[in-house]
Amino acid sequence: MRKTTLLFFIVIGLLSCNENKEMKKNRITTNDLMQKDDHSFSKPQEAVITHLEWDANVDFETKTIVAVAKFDIRKYPSTSEIILDTKNLQIEKVWRNQNDTVDFFLNKADEVLGQALHIPLSEDSKTISIQYKTSPNAEALQWLSAQQTAGNAPFLFTQSQAILCRSWIPIQDSPAIRFTYEAEVKVAEGNLAIMSAENPQEIDSTGNYSFKMRQPIPAYLMALAVGNLEFHKTGKQTGIYAEPATMAKAVTALEDLQSFLETAEKLYGKYRWEQFDVLVLPPSFPFGGMENPRLTFATPTILSGDKSLVSLIAHELAHSWSGNLVTNASWNDFWLNEGFTVYFEYRIMEEMYGKDYAEMLASISFKELTEESRELIENGNVKDTHLKLDLEGRNPDVGMTSIAYDKGYFFLRLLEEISGREAFDAFLQQYFKEYAFRSINTEQFLIYLEQNLFGKNEIVVPKKLFSDWVYGAGIPTSIPKPYSNRFKSVEESVQRWLDTGNIDTLNAEDWSTHEFLHFFHQLPDSLEYNHLSILDDKFDFTDSENAEILSEWFLLAIKKDYRRAFGAMENFLVNTGRKKFLMPIYGELIKRETHKRVALSIYRKARQNYHFVSYNSLDKLLNYTSD
Repeated sequence: MRKTTLLFFIVIGLLSCNENKEMKKNRITTNDLMQKDDHSFSKPQEAVITHLEWDANVDFETKTIVAVAKFDIRKYPSTSEIILDTKNLQIEKVWRNQNDTVDFFLNKADEVLGQALHIPLSEDSKTISIQYKTSPNAEALQWLSAQQTAGNAPFLFTQSQAILCRSWIPIQDSPAIRFTYEAEVKVAEGNLAIMSAENPQEIDSTGNYSFKMRQPIPAYLMALAVGNLEFHKTGKQTGIYAEPATMAKAVTALEDLQSFLETAEKLYGKYRWEQFDVLVLPPSFPFGGMENPRLTFATPTILSGDKSLVSLIAHELAHSWSGNLVTNASWNDFWLNEGFTVYFEYRIMEEMYGKDYAEMLASISFKELTEESRELIENGNVKDTHLKLDLEGRNPDVGMTSIAYDKGYFFLRLLEEISGREAFDAFLQQYFKEYAFRSINTEQFLIYLEQNLFGKNEIVVPKKLFSDWVYGAGIPTSIPKPYSNRFKSVEESVQRWLDTGNIDTLNAEDWSTHEFLHFFHQLPDSLEYNHLSILDDKFDFTDSENAEILSEWFLLAIKKDYRRAFGAMENFLVNTGRKKFLMPIYGELIKRETHKRVALSIYRKARQNYHFVSYNSLDKLLNYTSD
């Protein structure tokens, strides 16, 4: 019996019957390439890509990329074809090795997965090359006009996670498949091109750029941005890319990048990607950040002026270990990326800003997890509250909820409480080292956990630990409860105001963004219109430049029909593309018929500024069809 099989049955013996059943159903061989991925047509156990040479021309006028993708491949001798993932790509020519042109075929298109590209192989096939062109509406590509950017110049950025890389590169689009890459990219003069690779720091007058990524990465970490960009060095391994008009604010917010990196290394080992740069994108970027290796993409909504939102950067940096270095084998195992990263993020913030700061973040996570878990269960999506997901036949984006992030975090925090921080840190350092540049699924992790944390430290696995947390619905009763003294002070301050009616009793002079968010969460439903007016007069919430505060304020304004804030809300929705803010605000607006008309009116103006990731969800929320 192989060692891995023996370990599997040791773990099985410690689990409940339910858990036993789940583990057996999900057990997969430890060979990463044998893992089943519901969201890729590829069959890497037969033929797999190992290196990409990408030669591309970026055309802003036609909003297309014309490119040749050449792959080194590894295959079994008897394998007769290799299968790549594509979506709305115009495949023009395919050849093997140097110039052996071959016929190819595309399967019928699937709405979510796109089309499988079948390329025949001969016994001596070592490389394949695909000449192709992207669609102007490629889901991963956001083409921005000059009017949509801070620098009044056209801009392009990509968003490949979860399965959108296939819309700009024909590829084996699975997180279990890693490859190195190099690229030659031609752009219009006056633009800087940067990728998730070794990057230039100045604009080349010819518009020609070369890139190398020596560490193997999965397809969802392929990234490209093109625009009028500058670079500012913040440390020996860190720097910032931004449009000139944004750079000053970016430097103020992100000047501590090198300290973040050094703090992370002290916790969990050497940073394996050489350089850690942050690109501050135009406002239409749909996420807070995207952890592309060497080049994190970040929303400009973190530029609040007081560094209070830079925990997002700690999160994306943490992905350099959890996600980029050790990767979820499929999107059903997404919590292995995000739960670990939230845990690591809060540890970085604790090291840099103290325990109570990290507890404020954890308290916000607890609230968001409680609300989203309840909502998912009420809507009949009970299984989506499991850490181990079942996303077959669905877009993996539906799994990007607080379950993966926050339930995953609290599970790891519970493991730390059970084993002690010293033992848990040693376990994580070993985990990141042993699984570096590999993928892992949930069942493999549980085996590794039992052997290398519980077994190694002679700790008895708590009864139903895995069945409750990994395969169970909702929030387990064993969830750790965060506590923040600063949040407690906010609660007391709110109560004094409500008891006395004196707004000056709100001692908010030194509140951080997180304390203001907690303040909003403490306000009672009985709050009336005049209370909002008093708050606005004191704190000037309507004209705040802090996106997190604005989002909470607008939600309150909609509930109380506080029209004084509606003009600022429209401006915010038109000029912000971050899905985290858009979905709740539009969702609150459509609860009332009069406000629903406001929502649709704003959305018609704003939709062109949003990325596919955002408008794809908003179209469904608003039942929107283009006129």
